[in-house]
Amino acid sequence: MPLPLELPVLQRWGCQSCGECCKRHLVEITGDERDRILSQGWEHDADLKSVRTVVPLGRWSRRWRLNHTADGSCVFLRPDGLCRIHAQFGEAAKPLACRVYPYAFHPSGKRVAVSLRYSCPSVVANHGPTAKEAEKDIRRLAKAVVPDRPRETPPPAVSTGNRLDRLDWPDFRKLIDALDESFADPAPGFLRNLLGAVFWVSLVEQASFEKIRGARLDEFLSLVRPAAAAEVPQDLSEFVAPTAVGHMMFRLLVGQYARLETTADLNHPWRARWRNVSGSIRLTRGKGLLPPLRRELKPVPFEALEEPFGWPAAADELFSRYVRTKVGGMHFCGPAYYDVPFTEGFFALALVVPATLYLARWLAAADDRSSITNEDLFAALAMADHHHGYSPFLAGSSARSRVRALAKGDLPKLCVWYSR
Repeated sequence: MPLPLELPVLQRWGCQSCGECCKRHLVEITGDERDRILSQGWEHDADLKSVRTVVPLGRWSRRWRLNHTADGSCVFLRPDGLCRIHAQFGEAAKPLACRVYPYAFHPSGKRVAVSLRYSCPSVVANHGPTAKEAEKDIRRLAKAVVPDRPRETPPPAVSTGNRLDRLDWPDFRKLIDALDESFADPAPGFLRNLLGAVFWVSLVEQASFEKIRGARLDEFLSLVRPAAAAEVPQDLSEFVAPTAVGHMMFRLLVGQYARLETTADLNHPWRARWRNVSGSIRLTRGKGLLPPLRRELKPVPFEALEEPFGWPAAADELFSRYVRTKVGGMHFCGPAYYDVPFTEGFFALALVVPATLYLARWLAAADDRSSITNEDLFAALAMADHHHGYSPFLAGSSARSRVRALAKGDLPKLCVWYSR
């Protein structure tokens, strides 16, 4: 019997045929999927008869991916935003990765938590039916992803310093529920809720849970959460600017969210590597012009992004929905996020907020504007979440060390500084 699903209650989604997923994502396929696509007779299609539809993942790789055109689009993407495979052979004929996107399924004890990827513009904009309304389709996808008789995956570690100190699933779910509840009340505003959550998760990072279980865990959470909320000053301008070192580490993190890998980079890896290295050098220095990491992020002065840009009207709703969907869907720690502990995963998730605001400022400045629009914010979050949890660079020791270092002092400052 399939495991019960935990559906995201705040998030809507329905495909709008924008085609962005077919332009932004490299789709690796299995050998069986490769054989099925090659047997579909695309060499007789007028638009694809001279096109290789499936290519090796790398120059000498024995793994496979869908091919892309010169502009980065999947070769199966039609001008109307629809998939040629889907249109001609039905949804079931598409690769599994294409059918599942933008849903993500993660273990949660004897249940499966469902999340979504905000790299999809329709997810960011909250378009389409609710998860409850789409439950039948979600269950069908989950059945294709989750084994019929899965073995229960142990819960993630709680903190970085105590990776062997693991709670059982009922107690770990208490941490998840407490984190979700930290954002449930919209009255204080998202930013205050985020700061309070960062403070109490920092206390969790310092605690040992060897004896804090069951009722004692309930008591612990009932104490630290109000205490953390009280630590957030009424006037957020009391937060000082991030340190110079914190600013530098943060810019490098933003650079990893901003980078754009193209199919041309697969054929010329050294050119892509040099672009990324040179961009990292400029981000480290933080002087002069920002590196042009993608077409829409033009080389504007670093100093321009440090001025106040304002808090967009949609920010509270969007960020609250984003964080609660990722938290409830177990999409920020454990197997869903580089197997990192609960605390480190949440700190990384919290850093997406100032990173998104920085990217939104970059988009606005590139258009000679000094304020952020909702459209800037939507595009920036789609850009950041494209990589969050999926880029191998964010899984590296240097990126993870930056997250842990920023969490020790500069994380709240960054959230406030870039919300101005």
